[in-house]
Amino acid sequence: MKQARVPTETELKRVLTVVAQSRFSARNRMALMLSFYAGLRVGEIAALKLGDVIDDARHLRDCISLRAAMTKTNEARTIFINGKLRKEIERYVSCYTTLDLAEPLLMTQKRTAFSANTLCQLFGQIYDEAGIDGATSHSGRRWFITRLAHSGVSAKVIMTLAGHKHMSTTQRYIDVNDEMMRAAVEIL
Repeated sequence: MKQARVPTETELKRVLTVVAQSRFSARNRMALMLSFYAGLRVGEIAALKLGDVIDDARHLRDCISLRAAMTKTNEARTIFINGKLRKEIERYVSCYTTLDLAEPLLMTQKRTAFSANTLCQLFGQIYDEAGIDGATSHSGRRWFITRLAHSGVSAKVIMTLAGHKHMSTTQRYIDVNDEMMRAAVEIL
């Protein structure tokens, strides 16, 4: 089975440009950022509630606690919010008009929660509009895992952050290309 393409930095910028011009740009950008900067699966993104990212006082949480029912492996895990994702969430939540923390973080135009399938289709449309062949809803997750691996983060830490049960699964997510291999041998 062919894996989702890992976008380059240039392609990611192109995707964000396309999103900025879309009707639901803030929502669509937030969905992408949760994929790229937290490594979340599309089903996990779709399951998020407003209360998963902010508390009763509307303060941003330090981490997102995914409940077991939200994850593919049916095991709870903690998603730490890095600086870039923190800014994205703050920007997105500042536009939120409701105080109902039980509402979905991302809503369809009909003001209902996304299903994983519908959000997957949205990702596909965004990548198509950006002209990035082979990119899917899993591309951001692979980008996240690849970036961590190439930054020297321990494989065990990456596996835990990704919510994988087996190291071999995590290893399959890591993208390798000529540019990365060239940079690796230049270290010597």
